[in-house]
Amino acid sequence: MAPARRRGLAEEVADRIREAVFDGTYAPGAQLREVELSGDMDVSRGPVREALRLLEREGLVHCAWHRGTTVTTLSATDVDELDSLRSALEDLAVRLVVARASDEDLASLAKAAGMMERAVDAHEMVRCDIAFHDAVFAATGHQRLTDAWNGIRCQVHLFLLTRIGHSTGDYLERIPSEHRELVAALRARDAGAALDLFAVHRRHAVDVVRGTTQPD
Repeated sequence: MAPARRRGLAEEVADRIREAVFDGTYAPGAQLREVELSGDMDVSRGPVREALRLLEREGLVHCAWHRGTTVTTLSATDVDELDSLRSALEDLAVRLVVARASDEDLASLAKAAGMMERAVDAHEMVRCDIAFHDAVFAATGHQRLTDAWNGIRCQVHLFLLTRIGHSTGDYLERIPSEHRELVAALRARDAGAALDLFAVHRRHAVDVVRGTTQPD
C-alpha cells in the first residue's frame, strides 16, 4: 500500500506543478528546483522528483544533469513536429465529427467556443482553446484518436503559452471569432471548409511562434 500512496502523492505534486506552468507562474525556460518545490508544497523531495519525471514524459519539462529541470522551451524542430502531428490527428478528427457527431456533440462544441467570450486574460483563453479541442476529439467517438490527442495535449498547451508570449492582444482578439467559424463549418457538416479553417487556425499560431508575423 505504501508505494501506491507515494505514486498518488507524486501525481498530486505533478498536477500542482503543471497548473503552475499553465497559469504562467513558471514560464518556458524557468528553473524548477526540487528543494524549493518540496518546501512550497510541504512534501519530501522524492515525490517532487517523481512528479518531474512524469512531467518530462508529458514533454512539459526537460531534465538535464548539468542544468537541472526547466520548463520546456520549444525549439523550431519541436514546433514543426508538434504541428505536423497535431495536423494529422485534427484532420482525422474533423472528418469524423462531420461524418458522425450528434447534434448534442455539436452543441457541446458551440458551448466550448462560447466560453472564450468570457475569458478574462490570455491564460484563461488558452485553457478555453484547449477545452474546445478536447471537445472536438471527444465528439469523434474514437477513443484511440482521443488518447493520441491526450498524449500531446500538454505540449499543445505549452505551445499556446509560447504563442501568447509572442502576441497576447492578437490572440485575445481573434481566437473567439476563429472558433465560431470552426463550429459553423462543423455544424454545416462541410468537411472541406472545416479542414481549411482548422488548417488556417493552426498555421497562424505556428507563424506567430516562429516569428514570421509581427508581435505586439
